[in-house]
Amino acid sequence: MPTPAEPYPRAVLDLLAAAGDRPVFEHGARVVTGAQMLGLVRRIAAGLRAAAVGPGDGLATVLGVTPEAFAATIAAYVVGARAVGVRPGLPHDQLRHVLHQDIAAVVTDAATGPEHARRTLTVSELLAAPGEDGPLRLSGRPEDVARLVYTSGSTGTPKACAQTYAAMDAAWTARPAAWPPAIRELASRLRRYLVFGSLSSQVMMEYGVLTLAAGGTMVVADPPAFPEAITRYRATASVITVPRLYGLVAAQRTAPADLSSLRALMVSGSPLEASRLREASDVLGPVVFHGYGQTETGTISMATPQDVPPSVGFPPGVVDVEIRDAEGLPVPPGADGELYVRTPAQAVGYWADPAETAEVFVDGWVRTRDLGHFDEDGRLYLAGRTRDVVIVNANLHYTGPIERVLATSPDIAEAYVVGAPDEDTGEAVHAFVVPVADRTPDRDSLRRLVGERLGVECVPATITVLGEVPLTPNGKPDKRLLATAIPRARNSAP
Repeated sequence: MPTPAEPYPRAVLDLLAAAGDRPVFEHGARVVTGAQMLGLVRRIAAGLRAAAVGPGDGLATVLGVTPEAFAATIAAYVVGARAVGVRPGLPHDQLRHVLHQDIAAVVTDAATGPEHARRTLTVSELLAAPGEDGPLRLSGRPEDVARLVYTSGSTGTPKACAQTYAAMDAAWTARPAAWPPAIRELASRLRRYLVFGSLSSQVMMEYGVLTLAAGGTMVVADPPAFPEAITRYRATASVITVPRLYGLVAAQRTAPADLSSLRALMVSGSPLEASRLREASDVLGPVVFHGYGQTETGTISMATPQDVPPSVGFPPGVVDVEIRDAEGLPVPPGADGELYVRTPAQAVGYWADPAETAEVFVDGWVRTRDLGHFDEDGRLYLAGRTRDVVIVNANLHYTGPIERVLATSPDIAEAYVVGAPDEDTGEAVHAFVVPVADRTPDRDSLRRLVGERLGVECVPATITVLGEVPLTPNGKPDKRLLATAIPRARNSAP
């Protein structure tokens, strides 16, 4: 385990050095070995230092899925920066917010950086800087924030989970000796792991490091279509969303592809119904690993193909999970309550948001705002949420900002949003609106309004016009009752 004198990413650098001439990254016809990747990390880190980027500096990365993108991500930690991966497709206002959070520079593999960047450093410029002699010097400090991982905020402004260098050191991903049993079984199947979308994704990058530690190769899926990418690249493993899993199962039933190489599909971010999981196992074989975790905590638990659906498996011994009632007291097995979690690599709070930090990070525990229970054997089951959120394509979105944007329309007096399962996106947004007297809302205009302000994933799948909103006995909008009206809304009021 790294010592304070050898902070993160020492464990990752050691894995690259040990890989030597073994391929660790494959991008089309280009194959990059461990030694070559280590060389890229060294050169980009030297470029960052030449650009005066060092400990504590905010460094945003706007990168594709390439060997240089992986190396630049690791190099940011080498120089001790506060790395901020920028997710592709962020709406204009959200991108501007992210880049104004004390960001000293943006690293990109494009020709130019975002318009809001204070300073842009291209990967090609960094690679051209003079190299450094001697051992690779690591500048991270344990108490410094190593990375910010953005997630949806309840106000519509993204919030950033802050993870320190000490927490990154404590993570088990790069340390095979620390792997819990479920992770050890998964690691044995990561010979050829598909990477796509963006390496700014916490999930994509963490499984990439796990693949490196397992002796496997990261393989760029271009394009990331299923089942074609699995067949074309002879992939053994991939991250997959719940909707894509359902689509893959359907495709295999109608036109089976050669998936004989496939050993693991890692599903997370959305609920996975037990019946659909059994169907996936029948069609694809025992390949589905169902993970549960949060941006704030990292992995909390993982169900292997042998676990009992719909459980999310057994939390490993280094992860503490308590199920508490509304008074904060532990509940017995079988009883649902809110999950409080402690993990070795959890965030220390939300960047520049003390109020939200105080609400979620409580006495060393993270309030997940998820509901669940343990069975008598210690398996963890999820039962719902205590907060108004919709998870679309594995991305969490609060309903409040969507409601507020809808309510800015001059035609809308009240707006309410609920989520429901969706075959294509895992869950989908559904809106119910009460119009201003004598006004007729234009649904297409409302959808455009939401998309422009919050992004396409927040656009309602259905918008239902109501004369008045149903209320609970205490006078609050009855969202449970609204949710029961969604099927009718789909058919009669798109």
